[in-house]
Amino acid sequence: MNLKGKNVVVTGGSRGLGLGLVEALVAHGAVVTVVARNADALKFVGAQLGVATISADVTDETAAHRILSQVRPDILVLNAGAKPRMGRLDQLSWSDFSVTWETDVKAGFYWLQAALTLPLKRGGRVLILSSGAAQNGSPLSGGYAGAKRTLWFMAKYANNVSEQKDLGIRFQTIVPLQMVGDTGVGDEGAHAYARAIGIKRDEFLARFGAPMPPREFGEKIVSVLGDPKYTEGFAFGLKGATAVTILEGAVA
Repeated sequence: MNLKGKNVVVTGGSRGLGLGLVEALVAHGAVVTVVARNADALKFVGAQLGVATISADVTDETAAHRILSQVRPDILVLNAGAKPRMGRLDQLSWSDFSVTWETDVKAGFYWLQAALTLPLKRGGRVLILSSGAAQNGSPLSGGYAGAKRTLWFMAKYANNVSEQKDLGIRFQTIVPLQMVGDTGVGDEGAHAYARAIGIKRDEFLARFGAPMPPREFGEKIVSVLGDPKYTEGFAFGLKGATAVTILEGAVA
C-alpha cells in the first residue's frame, strides 16, 4: 500500500506511541485525522503536523460511528488506551484492575463494530494495538495483559465477520514486544517493575535491549502497511533495532 494521499484515522494519536505513528504517517504523505480526548494536546499536534483533529472519548459508541462516517478512512489505527493501575493482585480494587477493560477493550469493541457495520471501504486496513503482555502476562498491571489479549482475539473475530460478509476489510494486530520509555503506559510499567526489584527505571528498560522510540515504532507500522510481505499476516511483533516479525500468519 502506497500511503501517499491515503486517509488515516489514528485514535490516541496526540502523545506517546500514537504521536510517533502520526509523525511517520505524515512523513510518508498520508492524510491523517487524530482522535483523542485532550483538546490542548490535539491543538498542538494539529499545529505542528498539519493534521486534522477531533476531540472525542474513544469509549463513546456514537463517536466511533460518527467519526468513521465523516472521515471514511482507508486505514484505521486503534491505538488509544488507558494507563494501567499498577500493583499486585492482592493490592488492587476491581476499579483499579478493570481500568484497561473499561477503556482499551470497550473502545476496541465500539470501533471494530463501527468499521464492520458502516462498513469501511473495501480494501481497508484496521490495525489494533495489543502488547507483549498479551503473550506473557504482566503481574503488576492488573487486567492490562488480559485486556490486550482480548483485543487480539477481537481483531481475529472481526476478520471472520469481514470474510462472512464479504467486506474486503483486513484487521491486523500490532504487538510491541518491549516497554517504551517516555510514554504513559511504558513509564507507568517500567517504574513499577523497577521499584519491585530495586533498580532504576532506565536499568529496567535496558533489559529489553535496543530502545524503540515512538517515531521508530511509527516507521515500523508504516512498514506493515506498505510492504507486500506483511499484507496477509495477522499479528506483528515490533521491537527496537529489529525488523518487524510475523507472530501469526493470515487468519483462516
